[in-house]
Amino acid sequence: MILQNLEKYHITLASGSPRRHDLLHKAGINFEVGRGRDVPEEVPPGMHIDEVALYLARLKADAWRDIWQQPGQLVITADTIVAIDNRVIGKPEDRNHAVKMLESLSGRSHRVITGVVVRSAEKETAFSDITTVHFKPLGEEQIQYYIDRFEPFDKAGSYGIQEWIGIVGIERIDGSYFNVMGLPVSRLMDELEKF
Repeated sequence: MILQNLEKYHITLASGSPRRHDLLHKAGINFEVGRGRDVPEEVPPGMHIDEVALYLARLKADAWRDIWQQPGQLVITADTIVAIDNRVIGKPEDRNHAVKMLESLSGRSHRVITGVVVRSAEKETAFSDITTVHFKPLGEEQIQYYIDRFEPFDKAGSYGIQEWIGIVGIERIDGSYFNVMGLPVSRLMDELEKF
């Protein structure tokens, strides 16, 4: 592990996302996966869209209070949203909803915002990272092909940047690629270095 200051902690990544697990593992962090705590993702009316992901990451951290309050424990939580036209696009409810989401992103730019909370009994650090993603126009056949083969029903915005649709459909991004995957690893490593 590169971050010597973290050796005193037992780290839990409180996320069921296999993409977050993979990214944190590749960053060289030793951690345990924490799963199984349902947190209602309800946002107060009128909350600014840029605050939503961090608000939800804090709710998730609160659900793990029994772990991070113990000495020597550190919990990392994250939440990723897709925002377009000042509204949040969550995960699709079904195939038709996924089609509509991708149609709304086609030929346009949108923002991917990930909120991250790192918490122990002694301290907390929290931040959001924003990446702008520019999709080229997607044909109906491309959208159907992607949804039928990749079933992106567990992904905000109905797509994974690392999958076929990202490779053929995204013109460019402004910001962190890994943020779009669900965890802004470089920024997280910087924050862990200071923790």
